[in-house]
Amino acid sequence: MQHTPPAAPAVRETLERLLASETFGRSERARELLRYLVEREQAGEADRLKGFSIAMDVFGKDGDFDSSTDAVVRVQAGRLRELLQQYFASEGIDEPVRIAIPRGGYVPAYELNAIRLPEPVEAVASPAAIATLPGQPADAHVSADAAALPVPPAAAPAVSVLRQLQFFWAAIALVIVMLAVLILRQGSGNLLAGGDAPSTIETAGATSSISTAPVETLPLVYIAMRTSSAEAGRVAASLRAGLTGFDTVNFISRDADRVPDPVADAASFVFDIMPGPDTGDLTLELQSVATGRVLMSRSLTAADSAPSAVQDSVAAILSSAAPASGTIYNYIEQSDLQTDLTQCLILNDKYYLDQNDKTHEAAYRCLESLASRGAKSSLVYSELASLHLEAVSDHYAYPPDASIDKALTFAHRGVQMGPTSPYAHRAYGYINSRVGNAEQAISWMRKAYELNPYDLAMAAAYGYGLIFAGKYAEGTPIMAHAVDTSSGHPTWWDFGLFVGEFMLGDMKKAAAASTALRTTAAKSHYLAARLISARSLGRDALAARLLDELTAKFPKFAADPRATFVERRYPADLTDRLVEALRAAGLGGAS
Repeated sequence: MQHTPPAAPAVRETLERLLASETFGRSERARELLRYLVEREQAGEADRLKGFSIAMDVFGKDGDFDSSTDAVVRVQAGRLRELLQQYFASEGIDEPVRIAIPRGGYVPAYELNAIRLPEPVEAVASPAAIATLPGQPADAHVSADAAALPVPPAAAPAVSVLRQLQFFWAAIALVIVMLAVLILRQGSGNLLAGGDAPSTIETAGATSSISTAPVETLPLVYIAMRTSSAEAGRVAASLRAGLTGFDTVNFISRDADRVPDPVADAASFVFDIMPGPDTGDLTLELQSVATGRVLMSRSLTAADSAPSAVQDSVAAILSSAAPASGTIYNYIEQSDLQTDLTQCLILNDKYYLDQNDKTHEAAYRCLESLASRGAKSSLVYSELASLHLEAVSDHYAYPPDASIDKALTFAHRGVQMGPTSPYAHRAYGYINSRVGNAEQAISWMRKAYELNPYDLAMAAAYGYGLIFAGKYAEGTPIMAHAVDTSSGHPTWWDFGLFVGEFMLGDMKKAAAASTALRTTAAKSHYLAARLISARSLGRDALAARLLDELTAKFPKFAADPRATFVERRYPADLTDRLVEALRAAGLGGAS
């Protein structure tokens, strides 16, 4: 590499390509930090790039920030250095300018890439011949004297091209100056659509402040191969395929074979694939990169990693590890490593594991706050869409203006921001299911499942959509497989399985599914399922208690359950069967 500093416009072009790259595509916080560091350095404010200022401007910390107890800046800078190395070693290998954040500080360094950029022709201009305007790069203009210098014939084409580039860079520099003036005049307003401009601008020195932007960093996950067997290769390939589909983690497609950094790797995790006790067996461990702590250990027999079984084996492991209710997020919560986004996702999953008005409001308010601060993650909007629909269906007090249209608006935003996000497709399918668009619901949920067949939540959503579209024979086996394979799952999975088995006539399996429908604040349809199951099994005492509870807590439902099922857009045959079963169980208002 050369050590001639690159021109400002070249740095800016490289920065924009880097921010739009696949490497940085799923790390919003890394993009924000890199943009901030480069723009401040390019604005001549390198002396401002200290841990305290970065903590306030980028991570929203206040004046009480103490770097000795809060390592957020060091952690995020360490991750940024890793992503920069990854980018320039892969998709950015031919970039004309390399950007790095040297260890020990936060001021970016730039180098020209010798592979792409030859040495400039020295005869074109000397430093004394360069004429510049205030705020423009030193190579933006060439004086008339310099342009008139004699040039050897062989060098003439290079000079011609360079002159064109110089005029181009001059034009770019002028545009940048004009944009800077406009931004200063805009004050605290956003100049660019989508919130790309800082939310506030300090006119003294034009210092950017994005303290209100949410922290959307996700856990980093690696794979480490400790054996080269065919079985290990299949497991690793399945892990790679599965991890790329989980929006809740950032999968780094290379081995974590470096010396771990306790600070930079605090929220990084690695799946170690190691030989098992017997020939053909494997041991798969999920570890914290920073501490080496084993968070999960699974033994896979040769049969588990066989071509016909490996996807199910890996799906069960990933569905226990990668979602917000899984092992990785449990560790993050216990270790107090949450970002704004991961904290909201944890609250969101707590609602689905224990559905009541309090857990719903906590999750909704958290995600709503991220959306109001310009969150870029499609997860924020897709999960808000589902929670909004829950508020409509279960008549939660918050938000007070819940409507199907607003739920659809959130879902549409989620799909726009994450066109390949399984979570966004699932949310759209869920809403279509609730409004009675059965075919659309199945289409969206099938797509969610296809985008990540390793996520049992997507399989459950697809099975649920089929069941509530009246396709019980198709959806129930999918639902049953998801429930049986997952060690922990939301209660709506069990309700979907109850409905499917109930409509297929297997009351023993339906009753088994209904036993999981116990929440802090019971739902009317959950209590109804448990009442029907207790009555069918001859458990009269339990049926009597459930009947009293249902009548006392949900008098409107008890008086007319059919109205609730119709409102929820249940298939007509399902509605009739449920009403009939409730009448047989003693619900006097069933009609």
